[in-house]
Amino acid sequence: MELSDLRIFQAIAEEGSISGAAERLDYVQSNVTARLRKLEDEVGVLLFYRKPKGVQITEKGALFRKYVDSILQMADESIKILQDHGKASGSLKIGVVETVTCGNFMNLIASYQSRYEQVSLSLETGNPLELMEKVKNFELDAAFVTGELTKTNLVTDYLLTDEIVLLSGRTLDVSALIDQKWAVSPRGCPFRMKLEQWLKDEGVALKNFIEISSLETILSSVKAGLTSTILPKSVLKGPYEDLNVYPIPEAYRFIETGLIRRREKYLDYAYKAFADLVNEEGL
Repeated sequence: MELSDLRIFQAIAEEGSISGAAERLDYVQSNVTARLRKLEDEVGVLLFYRKPKGVQITEKGALFRKYVDSILQMADESIKILQDHGKASGSLKIGVVETVTCGNFMNLIASYQSRYEQVSLSLETGNPLELMEKVKNFELDAAFVTGELTKTNLVTDYLLTDEIVLLSGRTLDVSALIDQKWAVSPRGCPFRMKLEQWLKDEGVALKNFIEISSLETILSSVKAGLTSTILPKSVLKGPYEDLNVYPIPEAYRFIETGLIRRREKYLDYAYKAFADLVNEEGL
């Protein structure tokens, strides 16, 4: 049994098909099929049920996958240890919620890239729950997320507290919450949860709202006077600097943003350099 066979198994499990794994690994599909059969012969059990469209992992295959993921993680970490000579290199995958990108984030990224040109940096946006799951599942090295961070089993390497404000493109009576039309992100967004809790405590149900996935579109709808929303003050940049800003009750006014990662014994230099720069320059 070779590591390359385990990587093929892992890719098939993650992609849900042999063809998807072959494309991802840049292998010929027949080769992937043959290697999977060889692996199943070695372990003596069927790892995947073959279906007309893709595969389904078996119960034994799911158990095997836990060990494969652990073995490959240890193998990758050992390679990093041997290759890490105090120089940042390789790849670094960072997740980020959109609200973080409105501040100093892109300047931070530019600074990192200019200092560590040998690092291949990739950025992925998403909501906090999605990004935390991807960090846990080794799809991301780390992520900037907002919300309640102390209850996770992840490590926080940087933390800041941001002020949330009510934003509107027109003058409004904050006390008349029931009359507002709101722009909110899909469920899982901490700002939506703050708004829902605020309205609930005021005896108002969140019914009159538009659900929007894009931060830019939310801000545009607010600027046009179509909706109001609650977001961090840091989004008030460029064309949105002139939005009407209103304070919200202190119980809902503050939110944490942190750089989170898995709890690991070894951190490669590319990530350590990134975390140090974040703490040095801030968001």
